[in-house]
Amino acid sequence: MGYAVLHLDKSPGNESAMTDHIERKVIHPNVDPNRVHLNKELIEFPDGVNNRTEAIQHRLKTAGLTRQVGKNQVQVIRFMLSGSPEDMERIQQAGKLDEWCRDNIDWLKKTYGAENVVAATLHMDETTPHIHASVVPIVHGERRQKESKKKKEQEQTDTPKRKYKKKNPNRVRLCCDDVMAKAKLIEYQDSYGEAMNRYGLMRGIKGSDARHITLTEFYRHQAIERQNLQTNI
Repeated sequence: MGYAVLHLDKSPGNESAMTDHIERKVIHPNVDPNRVHLNKELIEFPDGVNNRTEAIQHRLKTAGLTRQVGKNQVQVIRFMLSGSPEDMERIQQAGKLDEWCRDNIDWLKKTYGAENVVAATLHMDETTPHIHASVVPIVHGERRQKESKKKKEQEQTDTPKRKYKKKNPNRVRLCCDDVMAKAKLIEYQDSYGEAMNRYGLMRGIKGSDARHITLTEFYRHQAIERQNLQTNI
């Protein structure tokens, strides 16, 4: 049994370059141009939205946010979903790739909210089939507080103080920190592993020494491996 691959990468700022890469407006060396036509869009954009970057902005504008989005605030979380190369080949050969895609999208929508999953693309033109998905981290309710701050506020309740209007406990917020809290990341790996069990994929090893890398680093490593292979040849 191989491993399910779930990779998260938060991204502040302009997403145009990543959109061009995912939508193959720019072809990188790791892409086989003869297989680009096999790629599939798995999320339908709203009317008037033409690409992934516009889909992110559309979600932000229609989510009901009451605060202006900060310049350096994380607007989207990038996901890469896949599995061990030999297992993904097995899934494809068994004719279950479309079903695997549907279950991935269902898991994303269930975990992060259907409206927050604004784009997802299946790439078939690289070494291993994988999905690039984009989630806008819209959450509801009050911001998470550190235990020290909670304790301080609890101590202050014993002292009479001026009353202020309470914030709406169900207000809409853009908050990547809530979505990518350490405990949450562990839960995601657990539930994703469970969702992929039916395809012979299991959760990655808990507590392993594997270091989280960004998608940029991932592709850089791939380029180095290809260069080394070519040198050996």
